[in-house]
Amino acid sequence: QVQLVESGGGLVQAGGSLRLSCAASGRSFSRYSMGWFRQAPGKEREFVLAISWRGGSKEYADSVKGRFTISRDNAKNTVYLQMNSLKPEDTAVYYCAATHFIKAPLQSSEYDYWGQGTQVTVSS
Repeated sequence: QVQLVESGGGLVQAGGSLRLSCAASGRSFSRYSMGWFRQAPGKEREFVLAISWRGGSKEYADSVKGRFTISRDNAKNTVYLQMNSLKPEDTAVYYCAATHFIKAPLQSSEYDYWGQGTQVTVSS
């Protein structure tokens, strides 16, 4: 069992930056690949980024390439989402998720554990 708690969301202006954190409780955090997803009002949950067990393999949604960066610190049981050049269309609830797969999949159905989400609002 892995419990995930996101933090760092808030209100920012377009072009600004925000750093989200996902703190994990439970054992063997390093044995989970981690992903970030987001869901805007009236929209389906969509994939954003993911990182493998060792951090050497990363996947990015086309909409965030060049702007968002995912990283992890296994010693702190934490995964990060650095968001730069934010756009109003980035507004959503952001969720972190964990999977037992060595390489993180892009489908939300492949993830076993989810955080409660943190709201990110980007104003124009």
